[in-house]
Order: sequence, then C-alpha cells, then structure tokens
Amino acid sequence: MTLEERYDKILGWFREHMPVATTELHYDSPFGLLVAVMLSAQCTDKRVNMVTPALLSRFPDAKSMAGADVGEIFELIKSVSYPNSKAKHLSEMAKKLEADFGGEVPEDMELMQTLPGVGRKTANVMMAVAFGRPAMPVDTHVFRVTNRMGLASAKTPLETEKQLVAHIPAEWLSTAHHWFILHGRYVCLARKPKCEECGLSSFCKFLEK
Repeated sequence: MTLEERYDKILGWFREHMPVATTELHYDSPFGLLVAVMLSAQCTDKRVNMVTPALLSRFPDAKSMAGADVGEIFELIKSVSYPNSKAKHLSEMAKKLEADFGGEVPEDMELMQTLPGVGRKTANVMMAVAFGRPAMPVDTHVFRVTNRMGLASAKTPLETEKQLVAHIPAEWLSTAHHWFILHGRYVCLARKPKCEECGLSSFCKFLEK
C-alpha cells in the first residue's frame, strides 16, 4: 500500500464513521477556549471542563483575569495538573493580551505564541477550533495514532505536523486533528490499544510488527 493509498483509506474511514468531530473542551469565546487549552496540558478535558465554569465566571475576559491575584486563580484551578505554573501563565497571558492586543486573542500563529504559556500546539488548536483555520495541532494522541498508522514517520511533534499537513487536504485538516485525538483517547490507547475494536486495524502499521 502506498502512502497516498493509506491516507485515502484512513481518512475515508473517518469521514464515513465519524463525520462530526470537534473538541471536547467547553468554551464560549476565544479567550475561554485559550484558557481551557492552557489548562488541558497534561490534564484531561473532563477535569478542565469541571474547573473552567467557576474560573471563567469569576474572570470572563482578559481584563478581569489580568487584574486578578495569581493566588485567586490558583485556588480556582488547583485540581488540574501543575496549578502553580498554570496560574502564573494565565495571569501573564491575560496581562499581555490586555497590553498588546486590546484584550482580544490574536488570529495569528506567530503572535499567539508570544503569549506566556502558549506554544505551537496551543496556538494551532486556537487556529483550528476558535478561528476555523486549517491547522494540525499535534498532541500525544495525534503523535501516537498517526505514527502507529503509518501516516507519519517522525520523532517529534513538529515533524509529524509537517508530514500530516503535506498529505491531508486543507479543508479536512482541522477535522482530522479531532479524528486522531478522539481515536487515540478512546480506541488507540497508549498502553493497551483496543485493536480488536478498531475499524482501521486492516490499514494499521502497528499490527504489522
């Protein structure tokens, strides 16, 4: 099977079996999504969704969060992973949004990465989910699933992103990101993948080993 055929078969399967795929994070504004994505690093979406309602009710925008005491932010997010550093990053991110961008999340990859605590993956998520732009954020699920399936053969998230972007049509890129995440979260698990339940097992390189 050529690489092109592999992409065609796998993307075709997802289009048929998972036509609707989107983030499991709850949000109602670009700022709210940015906060949620920052909190989701090495933490489950389920946990983040338990934390963000109270946090964003207290600090619904950059201005209110920029004026907050870091300790108060910490108290509201202390059940997520690494709450100390995340509270600090949220405070600094909000202050920079206020100072440099009028409180609005910039719709630009490079500008977004100037925000404290915002790396390439987070910026890509914002472009794909908040702004509807073609983007391929590569988290642990996307990295694992695409390399196992033979869609990518890379050692880093950035290499994986470049390979996927080169082969997936722009109009499917953001949706494919969600396909890979959801598949990795519920079927293609890190330690015990549910290969017997996977509709993609006949195309998967992981099973060829």
